[in-house]
Amino acid sequence: MEQKGRLAGHAACFVAYAIFGINIIVCKDLTSSHLISPIALFCMRSIGAGMLFWLLSLFLPQEKVDRRDFGKILAASIFGFFLTQLTFLMAIPDITPMNCSIISSMSPIYTMFIAAIVLKEPVTLKKAGGVVLSFAGIIYLILHSVGRTGGVTESTPAGIFLIIMNSLCFSIYLGVFKPIITKYSVVTFMKYIFLFSFLLSAPAAGREILTLDYASIPSSHLWELAFLIVCSTFFTYFLIPVGQKRIRPTLVSMYSYVQPIIAIVISIFLGMDTLSWEKVLAIVTVFSGVLLVTFSRTASSK
Repeated sequence: MEQKGRLAGHAACFVAYAIFGINIIVCKDLTSSHLISPIALFCMRSIGAGMLFWLLSLFLPQEKVDRRDFGKILAASIFGFFLTQLTFLMAIPDITPMNCSIISSMSPIYTMFIAAIVLKEPVTLKKAGGVVLSFAGIIYLILHSVGRTGGVTESTPAGIFLIIMNSLCFSIYLGVFKPIITKYSVVTFMKYIFLFSFLLSAPAAGREILTLDYASIPSSHLWELAFLIVCSTFFTYFLIPVGQKRIRPTLVSMYSYVQPIIAIVISIFLGMDTLSWEKVLAIVTVFSGVLLVTFSRTASSK
């Protein structure tokens, strides 16, 4: 039963980060159009996903949240969604795909050390080796795959800073808030996460959302917005806590390496890229590192 739980955790994280990989392309297109500001996009995601979680909760057993835990859930909302998604949406128009991918690849390293400090997860030689191996594989993959033409050709200091903050904030979320996430069901936890996210963003985005000329938005962008809300927000933020409950924070974070792999697979499928032995070697290296971390010693086995 425990083995099945871990497999479910791995599957949930893989699917969530695969969707995030597609989300990079969608967000790039939406933010580059300048039709909707980053804060308004964020608020729309909070409203849409929040409504879906609250609606889903009506069909499930009602779970009471300890009043003392609301402060922890608010903090989780700030680090896990508000700051993470807002910094990403603000950064993506001002950073090259290569710089964005390389900086984001640091997230599992941050998470490993944060989990070691907060959750007392041991940084074993096998775990550290796995993280480094996957990191080397993903950097090798990025350097052999990310094109230099089209879109942003130069990263600004602001874009680089925001992507660093994006990685740090989500690493803090993964490494610090596992105890509160495991205490409640996914739906109960996430419906309050998105309620707090809406309350945080509404004062800045409310006027734009109410006055936006939705009829002038191209249908392709409306479909992208729907994907952003339903798939990249509701589904992914449902799946990630499923993974957090079942596998360690460092492992959850390492699935971020699925994002560029998915982007490359899509590019090959669309004829925009080609499969090479370098890409195959890099992908094998990445997942070899994940396996090393999977079988490294846990905190309970110290």
